[in-house]
Amino acid sequence: MEKLQAPIALVARLCLAYIFVVEGWGKISAYGATAGYMEANGVSPGLLPLVILTELGGGLLIAAGFLTRYAALALTGFCLLTALLFHNDFSNLEQVINFNKNIAIAGGFLGLVAFGPGAWSLDALKGRVSQNSRS
Repeated sequence: MEKLQAPIALVARLCLAYIFVVEGWGKISAYGATAGYMEANGVSPGLLPLVILTELGGGLLIAAGFLTRYAALALTGFCLLTALLFHNDFSNLEQVINFNKNIAIAGGFLGLVAFGPGAWSLDALKGRVSQNSRS
């Protein structure tokens, strides 16, 4: 299994990043509707640019494996806040599922915080380049 560690870590990052890149881009495409949804849930629509930056930018950083631990920590917080602010109607099964999904995704990001992005990442490449330049 150790031989598969680098490609599996890459696939794991891509799976985690996928939803954030898609959702971030979708919020750009449906900016007005998203702002209205935020407002209806008691969240200032003025935060929408930050939400888009977090989702799209964070997702791309995770996919590339660049600044991975920082991006994963930010997206952990994002997932937990999203669960608490938008998916807190526990009488609605769909909201319970979305709440649970956000908690699970936060757990995946905490794994990246703890263990890093793996050998097939820009972070690892940067580390190898800086090691070689010190030699």
